Amino acid sequence: MSVFEAIIIAIVEGITEFLPVSSTGHMIITQELLGMEINDFVKAYTVNIQFGAILSVIVLYWKHFFQTVDFYFKLFIAFLPSALIGFLLIDFIDSLLENVVVVAVMLVLGGVVLIFVDKWFKNPAKDQTISYPSALKIGFFQCIAMIPGVSRSAATIIGGMTQKLDRKTAAEFSFFLAVPTMFAAAGYKLLQNYETITSDNIDILLIGNAVAFVVALIAIKSFITFLTKYGFKVFGYYRIVVGLAILVMLGLGYDLKIS
Repeated sequence: MSVFEAIIIAIVEGITEFLPVSSTGHMIITQELLGMEINDFVKAYTVNIQFGAILSVIVLYWKHFFQTVDFYFKLFIAFLPSALIGFLLIDFIDSLLENVVVVAVMLVLGGVVLIFVDKWFKNPAKDQTISYPSALKIGFFQCIAMIPGVSRSAATIIGGMTQKLDRKTAAEFSFFLAVPTMFAAAGYKLLQNYETITSDNIDILLIGNAVAFVVALIAIKSFITFLTKYGFKVFGYYRIVVGLAILVMLGLGYDLKIS
């Protein structure tokens, strides 16, 4: 992996990780366009740079993130479903990750959902306090994102909106929930591939995390502003285009892989 490829991948990760567009689908297309060889280090890299994205949430929302013990308990309750289900179904989830068609189809289906979701949840509650039952329900929505091509951000934000949260509050809780979820997932994958990280490529890893951190900061701030003002519809159409693009590339014989 060259420094140029590392920077491009980190930019894609930083932009797409917190937007409801599926980072997996974008990684597939980006790696194919760059003509990258998918080796063990590339797999470790694409997971490890999530740490930079996680740090962006903590830095951007540090006043909100460091809250009461009650807030952390709610975050833990929301995290539990994906932690337990992910542990129990890890082999099945890994098998789905190898299927690019699943990613493309879920991008399209998720796009259709986003086109209409603003009409389904038009009346948020006046009280935007998140209860323990609501946190648990949002956590179960996050489990849907274990299907490749389903955006974790979209799933949890929609989950929050089903609990009468407005788009801004639901999105911010989605970002907070990303911290323990992504840290656990990235940490586990890193333990599986740590031997691929050596003194020869550690500088690429550091550059990638730095780029992902900066880009994610910008993406999160821009997304909150855009989502509050315009809603999900644009992201829905965009997902459909990306999903169809992957299907067309597969139809043309491209050997697409998920890192």
